[in-house]
Amino acid sequence: MGRFSLKRIDRYIAKKFLTTFFFMVVVFCVIAVVFDLMENVGRLLANQAPLSGTILYYLSFCFHFGNLLSGFIVFLTIIWFTSRLAQQTEIVAMLSSGMSFSRLMRPYFLAASVLVGLSLLISHFILPRANERKVDFEIQHVHVNFHISDQHMYREISPGVIAYFRSITVDRNTGYRFQLERWSDANQLEQRILAAKATWLEEDSVWRLVNARVRDIAPDGTEKLRYLTRLDTALDMRISDFGQRAVMTSTLTTPELDRHIDRETERGAPVASVKLERFGRTANPFSIYVLMLIGVGIAARKLRGGMGYHLFLAVVTGFLFVFASKIITVYAASVVLPPDAWISVDNWLRLAAWLPNILFAGLGGWICWKAPK
Repeated sequence: MGRFSLKRIDRYIAKKFLTTFFFMVVVFCVIAVVFDLMENVGRLLANQAPLSGTILYYLSFCFHFGNLLSGFIVFLTIIWFTSRLAQQTEIVAMLSSGMSFSRLMRPYFLAASVLVGLSLLISHFILPRANERKVDFEIQHVHVNFHISDQHMYREISPGVIAYFRSITVDRNTGYRFQLERWSDANQLEQRILAAKATWLEEDSVWRLVNARVRDIAPDGTEKLRYLTRLDTALDMRISDFGQRAVMTSTLTTPELDRHIDRETERGAPVASVKLERFGRTANPFSIYVLMLIGVGIAARKLRGGMGYHLFLAVVTGFLFVFASKIITVYAASVVLPPDAWISVDNWLRLAAWLPNILFAGLGGWICWKAPK
């Protein structure tokens, strides 16, 4: 029991770690709010955003921003106060008294574990609720336009009924190069409709097809072809079924996101980026451990250059970590695995979400191994 009890030095370092971290989070959030307000103040005034709603929006914004940069802020925090300890020869005194480097890192791990647990709770459950308020405000008062930039979009709107648009213009509620196929339970094509464009008429709750070609196929294989300059038809689909704001998934808690992924998979929608976000909600908080390892290993040395050199290494390493994470996730979302691949799609995306942590954990372990020497 005594072996794992907290000593005064543990409480001292853990308190320094956590207080400096939360102070830096506040500083970063204030700076981010100022810059965001400067950029969007014209839109807020033009769209008559209420003061109370704006205040709640920026509180949710701080929640989002702080959690997004938690790993990087942890890294700067460790570099900042550990470098000060090193420059004041406090770390040298600890190691000279017989304390091992691994023992020195115990309070860092304890404080990092608190932040990892908090970040996991926030990422999976609390932040989506904050993002819900943030996104609603943005839709109404900041980013009011909704665009679908994807092309060649397929959706199964009901069992055996598959719709396709080559492109969509949301402002006009219109999709172009429309195609609709109806398949029987025996996997036989019963009808195919091709149209130059399809427009959703909100007042009539119907789709209007222009220059439509309707091909009906009987069970015996005979076909009937019709050409219509205009065809109004009721279909169980909306423009929003073919595209959503990318941030909408950030408003779903993890159980809700899992159900959303299942629904989108059944409809034939691409879900690779959504699954990456799902796996990232667990992987990203654990990056705090990784950056903590690197930070302690770098900052524990006393250098003639002082904290300047440590801060320079912190910024470079932090940006390398973020850059590597983005490159890996973008590549993983775009790659198409062959059917006989050695790894399943889900495991491939899970590996992509964790790979930056794995790579930089190796770097952190090597740095900490070299640090005592």
